[in-house]
Amino acid sequence: GGYYVKPTILKGNNSMRVFREEIFGPVICVTTFSTEEEALAIANDTIFGLGAGVFTRDAHQLYQIPRAISAGRVWANCYHLYPAHAPFGGFKKSGFGRECHKSTLEAYRQNKNIIVSYDKNKMGFF
Repeated sequence: GGYYVKPTILKGNNSMRVFREEIFGPVICVTTFSTEEEALAIANDTIFGLGAGVFTRDAHQLYQIPRAISAGRVWANCYHLYPAHAPFGGFKKSGFGRECHKSTLEAYRQNKNIIVSYDKNKMGFF
């Protein structure tokens, strides 16, 4: 029983409910932007903050953008890698606390984990 959704790509914007909520399934939402500022505004315009991904070949963006996104884990130039030693948990309404790390005990801080790949070849699922 239950529901099944085939892998789906949705194109739209943040006015759509599916863009603003956490979707746990084979669904990706895609939108466009013109500037870094607009991209950050779109990324942070949600009450959730479990994970995010950034892809760029600009070293300045690779350093700055993940730090400006309000998410507990930000993948940079890779996606869905889960190092066993890295803390995991969300910001905002995406969970409480951290798992898989000594920071599990540090409930009064917000840690950010940015995973960066400098490899020019594709890694993981992308």
